[in-house]
Amino acid sequence: MDSFTNWKNREEIAESMIPIIGKLHRERDVTILLHSRSLVNKSVVSILKTHRFARQIAGEELSVTETLPFLRALTTLDLGPSQIDIGMLAATYRADDRGLSVDEFTAEAVAGATGDNKIKCREPRDVVLYGFGRIGRLLARLLIEKTGSGNGLRLRAIVVRKAAGQDLVKRASLLRRDSIHGQFQGTITVDEANNKIIANGNEIQVIYSDDPTAVDYTAYGIKNAILIDNTGRWRDREGLSKHLRPGVDKVVLTAPGKGDVPNIVHGVNHETIKPDERILSCASCTTNAIVPPLKAMADEYGVLRGHVETVHSFTNDQNLLDNYHRSDRRGRSAPLNMVITETGAASAVAKALPGLDAKITGSSIRVPVPDVSIAILNLQLARETTREEVLDYLRNVSLTSPLKRQIDFISAPDAVSSDFIGSRNASIVDAGATKVEGDNAILYLWYDNEFGYSCQVVRVVQHVSGVEYPTYPAPAV
Repeated sequence: MDSFTNWKNREEIAESMIPIIGKLHRERDVTILLHSRSLVNKSVVSILKTHRFARQIAGEELSVTETLPFLRALTTLDLGPSQIDIGMLAATYRADDRGLSVDEFTAEAVAGATGDNKIKCREPRDVVLYGFGRIGRLLARLLIEKTGSGNGLRLRAIVVRKAAGQDLVKRASLLRRDSIHGQFQGTITVDEANNKIIANGNEIQVIYSDDPTAVDYTAYGIKNAILIDNTGRWRDREGLSKHLRPGVDKVVLTAPGKGDVPNIVHGVNHETIKPDERILSCASCTTNAIVPPLKAMADEYGVLRGHVETVHSFTNDQNLLDNYHRSDRRGRSAPLNMVITETGAASAVAKALPGLDAKITGSSIRVPVPDVSIAILNLQLARETTREEVLDYLRNVSLTSPLKRQIDFISAPDAVSSDFIGSRNASIVDAGATKVEGDNAILYLWYDNEFGYSCQVVRVVQHVSGVEYPTYPAPAV
C-alpha cells in the first residue's frame, strides 16, 4: 500500500473514532486518552498526530488500526466515570502472552470502572472564578471543555470589577479570542440583560464586585462551590478567608500561598490535602514545572543539592514600556529587554516535597516572549549515572508513571519554545538538551506557564471536588 492510500485509510478509521469518543464522554463521563493526551473533541488530523507523537515517545509504532478495537470494546462495557488510556491498553496488550481477545483483555484491564465497581455519577460541583485575567480565562476554557455529561465541575460564575463601556461584551470577546492560545473551541453568546456569558451552553453569571465579603453566591443559585482566586491579591489564610461566603465551600489560589496555606503540586502532594481543608494554593507555574521531575529524579537517583534557573516569558506584572514599578527592574520594557528578577519556586520546593533534604536554590530571567518558559534544573545526584539511563528513565516516567500527566518528554532535534504553547503537562523534558556526567545531571524543562499551569490547577480542583476519576490501565508505581 502506498503512503497516500495508507493515510486515507487511517483518516477513515480516525473519523469512526470521533463519535465513539464523544458519546462515551457525554453520556458516561469517560475520557479517552492516548498516552495521557485526551482525544475528546479532537479532529481527525489531531487524533492521527497524537498517535504519531505517541510513537515518537514510546519508540514503537502505534496506529489507529491498533487502538480502534480497544475503543470498540469499551462500548460493550457498563462503564462508569473514568479516564481510559487506549494507548496504554494497546501497549500492555502487546506485552500480554495469555492469548486473550481484545474484548477479554479490555474488560479485565478496566474492571475497576465497570459494573458494581464503577463510580456513580456525582452531583455537579459549582465553580466560581474570582478574577478573569490570563489564568482565569484559560481556566474557564478548560472547565467548559470538561463539562462532559454535566455531572462534574460546572463553571457557574466569574467575579470581576465593573469597567466602563461594554464590559460584558469585551470580557466575552477576550474569552472567545486569544492572541496566544487561539480561538475558543465552541460558541459564545452574551446575555446583557442578565449579566451572563453563555459558552457551549454553560450559563456563566458575571458578578460585579471589588469586595469578596460583599457577595452572597446563594443569591445566584450557587452552592457548595469551589472558588478559584486568580487575582493573587490575597495570598495568606486571613485574606483568602474573605471568600468563604454563603455558597462557597473551598478556596483555591493560583499563586504561591503564604504562611500555613498548603502549596499543592498535583501529582506530587495532592493526596496530602485534608478533607476539611478549605483554603489551599496551587503554588506557581515554575514550582509546578520543576517539582515533578525533581521528585522523579530524587526517587530514582537521590538528590543532594540543586539549582534552578528559569528563563521565563514576560507577564502582565511587567511594564509594556519603561515606567515606574515597585519591584526592581520590572519597570523596564518587557518586550524589549531580558530582565533579571527573583523566583520563589526554589524555596517553594520544601512545601511540596518536605521529605527532600537537598538544598535547592533558584534565580530567574524574564525574556521577550509572551508565553512558554524553560527551567534549567542542575542537580547533584546521590549516585553516578549516564545520560542514556536518565533519558530512558524519564521517558518511561512520562509514559507509565503516576507523574505522566505532569511530565512530558520530547526528543525532536529542533524544538523551540513556541512548540509548547498549549501543552497540558506541567513540564516537558527536552532530551536533546539533557546533560549528564557522573553524579551531575542538567535537565532542560519547557513549560507553558499559562496553559500547562492552568491544567494543574484544574486537576487540583477536580481532586478536592471528588470528580478526579481514576485512570485505566492503572499507572505503574
